[in-house]
Amino acid sequence: MLHRPSSRVLVLDAADRILLFRFEHKQGVLAGQVFWATPGGRLDDGETFEHAAVREAFEETGLVIENPGPQVARRVASFTLPTGELVEADERYFLVRNSDGIVCNANWTEVERNVMVAYRWWSQADLQTTADQVWPETLNDILINANVWTAL
Repeated sequence: MLHRPSSRVLVLDAADRILLFRFEHKQGVLAGQVFWATPGGRLDDGETFEHAAVREAFEETGLVIENPGPQVARRVASFTLPTGELVEADERYFLVRNSDGIVCNANWTEVERNVMVAYRWWSQADLQTTADQVWPETLNDILINANVWTAL
């Protein structure tokens, strides 16, 4: 199993809605899997979690930030990559703001263009009532613990 350090970015708009991307795998070992997830990805060689968060925010959303601020959550999870490799991801979460709500996909990789088919800004009520798969599964709790949302 590969170890995969990753930075995930919790992008919030002016109404404290969270940005999630819809992933639809149409081929390969993950064919048929559909889920929503936060922007983010693995660290490049020699990169810190903070630098990866800045890079991923730009690459996946077009958002330019200098500093992602403090880490607000951490999750270790095992899953299969589209390549079929099993990884244990050490995910660090950073909270950033996107007040205008504009998302740009100009810097997406070919893989991202093939599987990231939509994005949506989710309220806490949206997240709590959806039947769709959302990763991380504890996203509501992460945002409560980060003092963005309140416990209901």
